[in-house]
Amino acid sequence: MNSWYHRTAESVNKAIPKGIKTAWWLIKITVPVSFAVMLLDFYGILTFIASYTSPVFNLLGLPGVAAVVFITSIFTNIYSVVAILALLGLPMREGTIIAVMCLVSHGFLIESAVMKKTGSSVLRMVILRLTGSFAVAALLNLIMPGEMSQDVYSMVKTGNSLNNAVIHWLGSIAETVIKILILVNLLLVFQQIMEEFGWIKLINKPLSPVMKLLGLPPETTLSWVVANLIGLAYGSAIMIDQTEKGKMSRKDADLLNHHVALSHSQLEDPLLFLTLGYAMHWLMWPRLLIAVAAVWLRRLEIRYLNKGATV
Repeated sequence: MNSWYHRTAESVNKAIPKGIKTAWWLIKITVPVSFAVMLLDFYGILTFIASYTSPVFNLLGLPGVAAVVFITSIFTNIYSVVAILALLGLPMREGTIIAVMCLVSHGFLIESAVMKKTGSSVLRMVILRLTGSFAVAALLNLIMPGEMSQDVYSMVKTGNSLNNAVIHWLGSIAETVIKILILVNLLLVFQQIMEEFGWIKLINKPLSPVMKLLGLPPETTLSWVVANLIGLAYGSAIMIDQTEKGKMSRKDADLLNHHVALSHSQLEDPLLFLTLGYAMHWLMWPRLLIAVAAVWLRRLEIRYLNKGATV
């Protein structure tokens, strides 16, 4: 019992410094991005962009300004998306659709580098994620109850004064920063405890039938679990280590990347959107469905290419 206590305490001590460092890094990105987008909205630039993007995004049941949220996610992270959506105040239907698009396509710079290092083409992964985002949005627009609201959405809801807009932004971003500090540290403590007690390895065998259904080799189980628990960015060290040590071939890693590019961090990222009132199930299963389809299509592609090579 004493040993268990000390091991847990040691795990917490190891995780907290890393958690604070990671949270600070995320805050340094989130705060300026959110502020910049607030200014873009205040000066009417978002409205200008929305006038050109509305036709495309309207087909997906979204207002044109959703394009700004989507582009922001590509270059930053889900924390920035949550901050901006909190300011926009979209209805649940529109908010959920753009949230799922951003859950598929976010953090391209960091996550594409991870997938390249583990065996996949950056260009292929980018195209896959963009295509997947619009496909899943179209699916949700078809099956989610309700219709798109005709209201025009703006993040500035406090009058024409820039001071009021900044005050409104400060309240929203302060709440987001607090959530980042708490969630990131909790997640990294949980990860460290799982590693310390070997709990991740224990779930490999029970997940074997699931991996077959997903079309993924058993060698990818650990990396798949990590990517789904803590995401690509946080789990990149384990994924890269597995590949470099030969525990996961680059061919198997490429199959895994076709899945996790579209569906990862199924715990942390959807939980962030709960603060906006979005339902977890809409944020999770569409990504899993499209990820499974992508893996099996990739397997068919490989089989076709191999047949062509032998002819």
